[in-house]
Amino acid sequence: MTVVDTPGTVEPAPTVPTDPATPTDRRDGRDRRRTELAEYLRACRARVSPEDVGLPPGLRRRTPGLRREEVAQLAGVGVTWYTWLEQGRPINASAQVLTAVARVLLLDATGREHLFRLAGVAVRPSAHPDPPVLDPSTQVILDALAPLPAAVSNSRFDVLAWNSAYEALFATSRPRTGDGWFNSLWCTVTSPECCNPFLNRAEQLPQMVAVLRGAYGKHVGEPLWEEYVRSLLRASAEFRELWARQEVSTRRTALKVFRHPQVGVMRLNATYLTIPGVPEAYVAVYTPDGPEDRDRVERLSTLPPGGWTAPCGHRFTGPVG
Repeated sequence: MTVVDTPGTVEPAPTVPTDPATPTDRRDGRDRRRTELAEYLRACRARVSPEDVGLPPGLRRRTPGLRREEVAQLAGVGVTWYTWLEQGRPINASAQVLTAVARVLLLDATGREHLFRLAGVAVRPSAHPDPPVLDPSTQVILDALAPLPAAVSNSRFDVLAWNSAYEALFATSRPRTGDGWFNSLWCTVTSPECCNPFLNRAEQLPQMVAVLRGAYGKHVGEPLWEEYVRSLLRASAEFRELWARQEVSTRRTALKVFRHPQVGVMRLNATYLTIPGVPEAYVAVYTPDGPEDRDRVERLSTLPPGGWTAPCGHRFTGPVG
């Protein structure tokens, strides 16, 4: 028998029989997750003092932190239900009540997400998520990678930070979009083919869209993601065709061929590195494919930043990749 929580007092069923049909490995996995959930809740509760949540300190306590009944009262759930949750019993927890528990335990976004995952509940997306925050050392690392072009992007292909070599490669100036960033996928699908510096675009664009499709699966229904995809669908028939394929992929090292009006054609290997502490952000580093490419990359460092004009008159000022 399963116990379902709702705000207010909820009494659990007297027994919780084990499902004999459940495979042992799956049952062991769930049991381990419940154990982790119980230990996590107890540790979080011990870190919150009564004064932290507006309660009087009261008499001397045998253990630090809040009592179980205090957490249950402040979260609006039954004491027995919360006790069972903290004991790792097989009860169902809704997103609504887990959010209330997270609020009482003063969990930040990372702690709240961890709580939801241990409870086996999908993390409720925020309609207006906070923008990613890069540590200042990230820019120091990017600058130290020069003359190799390097940049930080997120899973929507927003370019969040870059070094001077990247700026010279893609002829970019500092951010001037609504969110303060460029978007490399948007530039790739909307720049005229005759003026796009991405020469093997036809080969690499399907991979980029497949990577976006894979990331989108984690954000279905989130307003910012939905509007972003809709804007790409409206702007590009090519994107609509690629998006309809339903191909899914992850980022992997890829050879990208670029042209620059002053340096010439460069064959560069794009390698992607994740950034701990910044979810779904990665560093893209472009390394020369051969000696001639290396010479041309080094020449980039001598060029002033700024846009360039293609023979057709189109002014290109956005990043790709």
